[in-house]
Amino acid sequence: MTLEGARERRVRTGGIELCVAELGDPARPTVVLVHGYPDSKEVWSEVATRLAERFHVVLYDVRGHGGSTAPQPLRGGFTLEKLTDDFLAVVDAVSPDRPVHLVGHDWGSVQSWEFVTVARTQGRIASFTSMSGPSLDHFGHWIKRRVRRPTPRRVGQLLGQGAKSWYVYLLHTPVLPELAWRGPLGKQWPKILRRVEKVPAGDYPTS
Repeated sequence: MTLEGARERRVRTGGIELCVAELGDPARPTVVLVHGYPDSKEVWSEVATRLAERFHVVLYDVRGHGGSTAPQPLRGGFTLEKLTDDFLAVVDAVSPDRPVHLVGHDWGSVQSWEFVTVARTQGRIASFTSMSGPSLDHFGHWIKRRVRRPTPRRVGQLLGQGAKSWYVYLLHTPVLPELAWRGPLGKQWPKILRRVEKVPAGDYPTS
């Protein structure tokens, strides 16, 4: 799927190619949108077209998603360090001289927390907006505080979060996630989103 009116390019980094799309005037401040799992950059389509009226909007398919290639072998190819390499490669290509405004959603937000907290991105990010994805460091501290000093309330919080994050454990199962998305789950996903999340009918851009 191609965003209407978008200018697409390929950015090489670490042995892979990222599919990058741009909307709006490059002379304006740049906003970089990072999607989650199992989406592609097109999940931002409605937001991106509106932002493009005021900003230079950049979207890219995270490695292994959409039009971007996947690392070989897959194991070890999706570390936060390598995802940071990808982000910097995109920023170098689309806004080499000015910092960008970063927006992340879901897994895109989790990796974006890494982008904004490592030293090598200093001066490259003007602002950060996080949606539905925590910093793994912050989340780790949250868990440790509750484990070290357990109370009924804190234990309940841990159990509640574990129940809400059931899919994370599933995604760490070898082969199963790929089979699930290629099978019935992938086909039914748009209907599930319409029923549970009230997402409008029509094509839902996932990869």
